[in-house]
Amino acid sequence: MPQAWITGAAGFIGQHLARSLCAQGWVVCGIGHGRPRAALAGWKSTDISSEALGQLAAECGTPQFVFHLAGGSTVSASLQAPLEDFRRTVYSSAVLLEWLRQHAHDARVIVASSAAVYGDTQGVAAQESRPPAPVSPYGHHKLMMEQLCREYGQVFGLRTAILRLFSVYGEGLRKQLLWDCSVKLAAPGERLQLGGSGAELRDWVHVDDAVAMLERIVELASPECPVLNGGSGTGVRVEELVSLLARALQCSKRIEFSHVRRPGDPAALVADVRRLQELGHRCRVALEEGVQRYATWFRQSRDG
Repeated sequence: MPQAWITGAAGFIGQHLARSLCAQGWVVCGIGHGRPRAALAGWKSTDISSEALGQLAAECGTPQFVFHLAGGSTVSASLQAPLEDFRRTVYSSAVLLEWLRQHAHDARVIVASSAAVYGDTQGVAAQESRPPAPVSPYGHHKLMMEQLCREYGQVFGLRTAILRLFSVYGEGLRKQLLWDCSVKLAAPGERLQLGGSGAELRDWVHVDDAVAMLERIVELASPECPVLNGGSGTGVRVEELVSLLARALQCSKRIEFSHVRRPGDPAALVADVRRLQELGHRCRVALEEGVQRYATWFRQSRDG
């Protein structure tokens, strides 16, 4: 049975990945904050540190695979506390890679990065070869994390692969646009007021598809540190997504946008997904289905 560690296993994507791997018979251990819902073979509720990683190895053995999902998770939080975002994303990655260099050099490491490294794609689907141009501390720190992976591959031969995830959503997500809009749509009032213009383009990918992408690129991990986009390849206007959500929640509020650009918020982020498709991946959860599933989960979570 393959053995995997997941950093951030109690986070949004981490929870879904852990359940998927466990269902396939993997032995899964994790480190992070919170309480994972999957039945993990080992769990450390703490920051990533050499000591904590050593303790996890003593309990579970050294990993064959590491899915590195820990780190900063929102642009807004990185703008409010950039040093904390650096610590969570860049410093923790350096600690993990150095520990693996010394104690689990043969592990394959799959790293979840972000489309934020591209900055604004100006409505053009971003290829992996596009020069990075991040516009927020969050994006800059994800790019630094990627550069660390390349360093440890080129200099020390550590095997990594990077998946630049676009706008991941799905059941269990309690932050970012879908959650904020759902809470506001459920509140009293006749209007839903949002920042931006509503014309911003985003590439929405359901968390089930994001997990499938992470699993698919495991065998690509190498010292060359390949990078792949993790998106659907389709740009959807924010106003269209919010309208889908309102209909799924059976809410008739009038949706208005301030037309004020939010800091660190690019006008367009859409993926070129040809490299992932060449590996045989196709997204299975259509946006309409995914939003309906999210709305159902949101109502149930509020009722519960």
